[in-house]
Amino acid sequence: MGIGIVLLSGLVLAYANGANDNFKGVATLLGSGTANYRRALAWATATTLLGSLMAVSLAGALLKNFSGKGLVDDSLVASGDYVAAVALGAGLTVLMATRIGMPVSTTHGLVGALVGAGFSAGSPVNFTQLGGNFFLPLLMSPVLAITVAASMYPLMRAARQMLGISAETCICVGNEVLEIVPIGNHTAAFQQAEQLSMRMGDRVTCQNRYQGQLFGIEAEAALDWLHYLSAGAVSFARGLNDTPKIAALLLVSSVSGLAGMAIVGIAIASGGIANARRVADTMSHRITAMNHGQGFTANLTTSVIVIAATRLGMPVSTTHVSCGALFGIGSVTRQARWATIMKILAAWITTLPLAACFGAASFWIMRWL
Repeated sequence: MGIGIVLLSGLVLAYANGANDNFKGVATLLGSGTANYRRALAWATATTLLGSLMAVSLAGALLKNFSGKGLVDDSLVASGDYVAAVALGAGLTVLMATRIGMPVSTTHGLVGALVGAGFSAGSPVNFTQLGGNFFLPLLMSPVLAITVAASMYPLMRAARQMLGISAETCICVGNEVLEIVPIGNHTAAFQQAEQLSMRMGDRVTCQNRYQGQLFGIEAEAALDWLHYLSAGAVSFARGLNDTPKIAALLLVSSVSGLAGMAIVGIAIASGGIANARRVADTMSHRITAMNHGQGFTANLTTSVIVIAATRLGMPVSTTHVSCGALFGIGSVTRQARWATIMKILAAWITTLPLAACFGAASFWIMRWL
């Protein structure tokens, strides 16, 4: 019975992780109009699952860190009650955030639940390890992402201009261009597109496009491919970084690392397919307006930081990094929607104490049962 509760709790957490996190890697594809929701979600699911399976050989350090060893008493780590409480505490926190469309960190939820359940069990907490191995990477990663994205985008834009690739906004019906509008006049272009839609009876859209060639390939097509690859890299990195954190909790139920990674990967994919839409809307449309180049830059920043952190065994949050990259892009382009950003930051601040409370309550209930 105890092993069954641990497995069920781990699956709840993995499902919640997929629901809240799966779309984050491909949010720029939807936000920039490069792909529709279904196509972006399919790409996210496939690449995240691949990352989950590859975590067996590439993310052993994270599997060890998130077993809880060294953070709380070692005898507690082997307790099914403690492990199930940690998984439930983090899972309930992430599911609550998903319900209101807020992108939060499963990593942050896990850390809070590890500490909360530990306190409830009367175990001392190793605050040195908590600060160095958990809090420091979690605090530094969004700051690093904002800095890198804000610095990289002007460089990428300058490189595009040096290569003779120009950006324009067109008012189009399907693939037919009705009018070219200066790139900065987005509001006027959208208003004109709406007026033309009513007058013509056809759907008129406002699209950002790139004109020119990159190594003999049309710039628009080349950037679309690069954007897809960068989004896939972010999703792969997320699967690589998040899966071992959850699979570590299953070790106490005698599920091997390989089997645990596979089970968690499938549950993560299921959560994304079933419940990703609300967080997808927030990430794609409510943080900042973006075009293909800006989305590509944000994804490139996120994938590099998360993959590097995974190889170093640092438990960074893909949520914090991907949102941080979008914050950085929005601050440079002056299109950041600060009301939404402040709500996301508030959700981040409350994630850890809420998960600690849920973890503590879950442990008390497990012991009572």
